[in-house]
Amino acid sequence: MVKALKKWWPLFVLPTALSFVFGFIIPFIEGLFLSFCKFKTINKATFVGISNYVAALQDAQFAHSFWFTVLFTVCVTILVNVIALAIALALTRSHLKGENTFRTVFFMPNLIGGIVLGYIWQILINAVLSVAGQQLLSLNTTAGFWGLIILTLWQQVGYMMIIYIAGLQSIPSDYLEAAKVDGANAWQTLWKVKIPNLMPTITICLFLTITNGFKLFDQNLALTGGDPNHETEMLALNIYNTFYSRVGGKWMGIGQAKAVIFCILVICISLIQLKFTQSKEVQQ
Repeated sequence: MVKALKKWWPLFVLPTALSFVFGFIIPFIEGLFLSFCKFKTINKATFVGISNYVAALQDAQFAHSFWFTVLFTVCVTILVNVIALAIALALTRSHLKGENTFRTVFFMPNLIGGIVLGYIWQILINAVLSVAGQQLLSLNTTAGFWGLIILTLWQQVGYMMIIYIAGLQSIPSDYLEAAKVDGANAWQTLWKVKIPNLMPTITICLFLTITNGFKLFDQNLALTGGDPNHETEMLALNIYNTFYSRVGGKWMGIGQAKAVIFCILVICISLIQLKFTQSKEVQQ
């Protein structure tokens, strides 16, 4: 059986490899080329060098979207992981009646699409909080920012909670019993035993929350649409608006250049985070 698998493994890998090449590699290379072009269709592209990148980096709205996205991602990353870990600790420490029901309820929002969530929370927030009959989210930048935070927390906390529960359950019981014998209280056990052994799980959760924060699009589009006056426009939505909402082929090239910058940015930040958190992991 093993010899047969070694012999025929390329046949099994081929469908996935072809899907990856045609679905990601080729479009990525073509998109990278188009970022150096002025175009209205991909068949009629004129090479313009780095002018698209210069225009993208000089776009004040792109810079504002970057810092808005950074602030949003920092807040979401901290809040999602702290709340998810707190719930996971509560559900694993005490034997609650209906524990599985709690886990299911917390996880369910993650199954709802971002566009649907955005419109649901837009209706809820604007129905409860309105200014002179006008929608608050379209008038107030702070309300839009915290609306996005609340929506993202509601969607992602349950998913991260499941990952943290799996991490907590994988900690050897011997470690916890040894800490108890040594007289460690709950707080000391958390910081000296559980957190160090949870670092692989924390690495995964931080990676997911940081990348999801930077890539947020559906919820931003549905909840605020960038209003008021593009003040709540995040990077992905700014790229979309640059590419599709402005007249003239040059804006498509600039939008494509922004997309490449965005891709490089997310990759670099993710690699730095992975390098930092993996260095804190301990061997069990």
